[in-house]
Amino acid sequence: MTDTTATTTRVVLPGVVPPSGLLIEQVATPEPRAGELLVTVEATGISFAEQAMRRGRYPGQPAFPFTPGYDLVGTVSAVGPGGDRTLVGRRVASLTKTGGWATQAVVRERDSVVVPDGVAAEDAETVTVNGVTAWQMLHRSARVRPGGTVLVFGANGGVGGVLIQLALHHGVRVVAAASPRHHDVLRRAGAEPVDHADPDLAARVRELAPGGVDAVFDNIGGEVTRTAWTTLAPGGTLVAYAIASATGGTGSIWPPFLRQLVRIGAWSVLPNGRRATFYDLWSGHLRTPRRFRARLEHDLGQVLELVRDGVVAANVAARFPLEAVVEALELAESRTLAGKVVLVP
Repeated sequence: MTDTTATTTRVVLPGVVPPSGLLIEQVATPEPRAGELLVTVEATGISFAEQAMRRGRYPGQPAFPFTPGYDLVGTVSAVGPGGDRTLVGRRVASLTKTGGWATQAVVRERDSVVVPDGVAAEDAETVTVNGVTAWQMLHRSARVRPGGTVLVFGANGGVGGVLIQLALHHGVRVVAAASPRHHDVLRRAGAEPVDHADPDLAARVRELAPGGVDAVFDNIGGEVTRTAWTTLAPGGTLVAYAIASATGGTGSIWPPFLRQLVRIGAWSVLPNGRRATFYDLWSGHLRTPRRFRARLEHDLGQVLELVRDGVVAANVAARFPLEAVVEALELAESRTLAGKVVLVP
């Protein structure tokens, strides 16, 4: 049982507000139910999802107010009725979608993976959602073979940074689309950078890969998706996984999101030997929970082991205490960093 006198600190997003509008409050520590774990949070992070949710422009986000936090890493302090008590005292990485920005959080046991010994909480946090997303897009969605070439948009971001490392480890050449200020870092990482805003981007990519690329990973959407499609080689795959270009607008996010899905759906049935798909981390979470769980445990487990073995470097761009979440979010939204901003409760 959880101590009912204990309190938890959490961040609350009350509505569409600037970062300074975030609230910090004390609440009674929650009690885990069947299938749940109570985790003392050691690290959580700021990703594209939370930045979009702050603007009310993330598909499927909950009604305001709520506590953001798409993933977390921490130590299990209690399990719900019938749960695996051997997990108590173990460090886990958990997918949460919301609720991670807190000192303690209740998570689903099926959405949590034990972190290998030797992996620090902050390092594990940077590759939880980012790592499983990158792994599944590369190996499950695009199924790129060694010797292939891929084009990665958002290459300086959390997902992009892990994706580059996983691709290179798999023997895949990486063309990285990002702002020129990030190009030196990307070169040192082993990628070949191009300017994501270059009006002749498709031609620049074709100079590097005359036959086209085997896969494109697109987190921007809109016209960038159209350009990305033209860079594919015969048999290539476009994997879209976000629409960052739409997060700065106003009104409902659904029209641009649905337009993206319709475009990708239409391309996927064209008889031209190329494929297009929209990657959704949560696909099958409710429909096929056992399959979702098995894939999560395997795929995230693989990434965490690569971090432990020094093959994948966890890119922590900056660390902030939970109470400094306003400054942390402002920095994350500045788009000046390569890597992930981590909150350390």
